[in-house]
Amino acid sequence: MSGNIPMTPYGLRKLKEELKHLQTVERGKITREIEVARAHGDLKENAEYHAAKEKQSHIEGRILDLNDWIARAEVIDTSKLKGDAVVFGATVMLRDSDTDKTVTYRIVGELEADIKKRWLAVTSPVARALIGKKMGDTAVVRSPGGEKEYEIEEIRFEDPPDDAPSPP
Repeated sequence: MSGNIPMTPYGLRKLKEELKHLQTVERGKITREIEVARAHGDLKENAEYHAAKEKQSHIEGRILDLNDWIARAEVIDTSKLKGDAVVFGATVMLRDSDTDKTVTYRIVGELEADIKKRWLAVTSPVARALIGKKMGDTAVVRSPGGEKEYEIEEIRFEDPPDDAPSPP
């Protein structure tokens, strides 16, 4: 990813929480693991030591990524958005034209996407098909499995609470 990274205030908060946890908790833990493993002697054949060093490398890499993403975050306060078209941050209720079932998705930044919460990355095929559409419009989503049509039944703008459950 290059350039600014769009995200919600919630997404930025979660990145900062993860960064703080890695820096204040995980770094200390892995340092202790390395010390314990080092005390076991010959480092060439010490699997514990090599595993701990690899874990340390992953933690430090994640810290670098998080710092970069936070620095490039373009925070969009979705609670202040309004309008009648689907844009980044919108919560959209869709009706599947084939099954008549409804599903609700929230369009968020790539780093916030979470299918369990029904949060779609703005770059996903479904989100791309929805952007710019209005209530009553039909969005056609093209996927390897074929085309799927959704009618847009509702568009809301809201900022989820910190413990953000899945939408209904």
